Amino acid sequence: MCRRRKRGAQQQAIERSRGGRTTKIHAIVDGDGRIIAFELTGGNRHDIKPAAGLIEPLPQAKSLLGDAAYDSDAFRAFLTGRGTTPAIKQNPTRKRLHPFDKDAYKGRNIIERSFSHLKDWRRVATRYDKLARNFCATVVLASILLWWA
Repeated sequence: MCRRRKRGAQQQAIERSRGGRTTKIHAIVDGDGRIIAFELTGGNRHDIKPAAGLIEPLPQAKSLLGDAAYDSDAFRAFLTGRGTTPAIKQNPTRKRLHPFDKDAYKGRNIIERSFSHLKDWRRVATRYDKLARNFCATVVLASILLWWA
């Protein structure tokens, strides 16, 4: 059986998953929960892929908090090479455990709250825009307005 795919969907950061067409916003937030960098990808893309590209142009941070999706030896080496201490939750399937600071990881709620504030904007939460550039502009506007909230 030959399935036809929608051409141009990848350029528009839309991919198919079990739930339908989806988009992911990969974001870096500061200690106050303000978005300082983000990237749009298709919803079925893994979180670790755009992470290093988002972090590289930013100034060095003392620490970086991330969930188990960011738990890879290569990403940890990248962060350590920059002088950043990773506070990344261990993937449950990991055989060789890394040191993990539970107290520092408790600050990850700032990241979750910033996404919650971003998704308060209905246009961001539902992605009405067909074009990635329009959706990206919506995320930028919402992020700017959240800086003053």
